Amino acid sequence: MLDHFDFSIPSLGVPRINSPILFSNNSGDNEADFVNDDDFIIYNITAKADDHSKAYRKDNLLEQAGPREKIYFNPGHVHAGIVTCGGLCPGLNDVIRAIVRGLWYRYGVRRVTGIRFGFRGFLPEYNLSTMDLNPHIVKDIHQMGGTILGSSRGGGDRINDIADAIERLNINMLFTIGGDGTQRGALFIAEELERRGLKIAVVGIPKTIDNDLSFVQQSFGFETAVAKAVEAVSSAHIEADSAINGIGVVKVMGRESGFIAAYTALAMNDVNFVLIPEVPFDIEGDNGLLSLLKKRVEARNHAVVLVAEGAGQGLLEQTNDKDESGNKKLGDIGIFLKKKIIDYFKSQNIEINLKYIDPSYIIRSAPAIPSDSLYCARLGSHAVHAAMAGKTKILISQVNNCFVHIPIKLAVLQRNYVNPESSLWRDVLEATRQPILMKNKV
Repeated sequence: MLDHFDFSIPSLGVPRINSPILFSNNSGDNEADFVNDDDFIIYNITAKADDHSKAYRKDNLLEQAGPREKIYFNPGHVHAGIVTCGGLCPGLNDVIRAIVRGLWYRYGVRRVTGIRFGFRGFLPEYNLSTMDLNPHIVKDIHQMGGTILGSSRGGGDRINDIADAIERLNINMLFTIGGDGTQRGALFIAEELERRGLKIAVVGIPKTIDNDLSFVQQSFGFETAVAKAVEAVSSAHIEADSAINGIGVVKVMGRESGFIAAYTALAMNDVNFVLIPEVPFDIEGDNGLLSLLKKRVEARNHAVVLVAEGAGQGLLEQTNDKDESGNKKLGDIGIFLKKKIIDYFKSQNIEINLKYIDPSYIIRSAPAIPSDSLYCARLGSHAVHAAMAGKTKILISQVNNCFVHIPIKLAVLQRNYVNPESSLWRDVLEATRQPILMKNKV
């Protein structure tokens, strides 16, 4: 499998400037160390007993993130730009704060500009002002949800216009905080800047609350999303357990990947049915959701159904509409299930009390919990080190619990999905005791 991936990291040139950070290059001296470009991480850590040892090619290994002894940019000449794109996510302000403080305090960079409302902030027709950033401005923003820069969808396909704006602003490093679409746009922008012969570092920090970017062990905001989803499911369970034939239905985010639903179910252990995009299910029939739900209610007098927003889309009326990010607009599986469940139990002459909860925007706008704040701080710090060293067209990621550089072109090739054959989904099945497949035999 390793031979399929080229993890080579693009660079603007040879770094020749001594870093102002006073770290060490000597192990064993009890001083914090620099990271070298020949410090790598193995991506695939699975192994079999008695397997022959492997020799690894450099491009098959993940380059470790961290401060370099030699940097590419003279800190006094740096003008850094930061942009947040797409939907909101817990931790956006934490990342902004970490980048600003890292540039200012570690490297002495004094020009940091925030681009307002995503990639649209670069486009002349929106006439959006920029925001000067410094440690005083970002001092307390990690305590707030959202992003002080504002965010929006779309605009990332206006590559030439954005490149023109970056030139006019004299920005020489750009930090893009966003998901799949944002980073794909960042890659195209970096390639256009390269075609123009401009030495501008483009470094991404992966933001996707669905946790669906490839080669990213976990995206920031995900743990907060799960924590908030747990609160919603807990409320649904209490409502259901306190009523006659109570049923709680909770819809959480997860367009194509059901990680939030899967992790929430494991954290709660009070969910009876988890529905995710990766595992198809039937509504009707002996092994369909409604029949199984009836058996659960008859046996325990209450039930909780947790559904990811992208689950069961094949059961809904399909449209070709897309949002401004180019994502296909989804049908509302939560409302669909609510109606189906009510109609089914009515046809069975069984009284139920159904409560439907959709906490999506509450989750997205929440401030990051401490574990996420810690993660965001480290992502932002490593992004600064990478840009100062002249790395470009990369994401900062965590793989096998190590911070690494990932080429953007690899991260956006395909989404990360819950593998129905994985230990994660197996654990979900054991926690819920739902059938392995809720499909009727054909």
